[in-house]
Amino acid sequence: MAKVISTLFISADGVAEIDPDWHFPYFDENMGRAVTEDYETADVLLIGRSTFDSFAGAWPDRESAGGEDAPFAKQIGDMRKVVASRQNLEFTWRNSELIDGELTDAVRALKASPDVKGILIPGSISVVQQLLAAGLVDELRLLVHPVAARKGRKLFDEGDVAYHLKVSATEAFPTGVIRVIYVPAEPPAPAGYEETKGQV
Repeated sequence: MAKVISTLFISADGVAEIDPDWHFPYFDENMGRAVTEDYETADVLLIGRSTFDSFAGAWPDRESAGGEDAPFAKQIGDMRKVVASRQNLEFTWRNSELIDGELTDAVRALKASPDVKGILIPGSISVVQQLLAAGLVDELRLLVHPVAARKGRKLFDEGDVAYHLKVSATEAFPTGVIRVIYVPAEPPAPAGYEETKGQV
């Protein structure tokens, strides 16, 4: 089955709503390489309405301008883009389509499709939160910036059940950004003070 991979720029205090003031000063060739690697995992982009509007408002023009980022803009344009929105949308950006029905049902169908290599979710916090709750995210790829944003929407919402994760890879960049790749994991065995006091 195709993997669902979430890729996010995030602050040290968990804010995934990007503020250019704290994001762009840390963007270097290492982060660019990491983003490229993330996009190479997939042939389908799954994005929410806000992220789609942001992408569609920028990347087609960058592709047609033929500048330094035109090849990446073309790559995104050529990818299949599946948009999660409760509104009917008219698309002018090629290869864009609206999810038909419920998000989780659509993602299960994409994962099971033999025509889909991989599904990448850039940003799109609401989409990621819903799919985490449904157990449909296979990897969380976080680029953790060395800054406490102190405002903005956080990746993890309030809930009754903890998400247990295992680190599958880490990389520290010279800027202080840490790339962490998490995969879902089973909870550890229950433990309390009696089980841990010998470790102090």
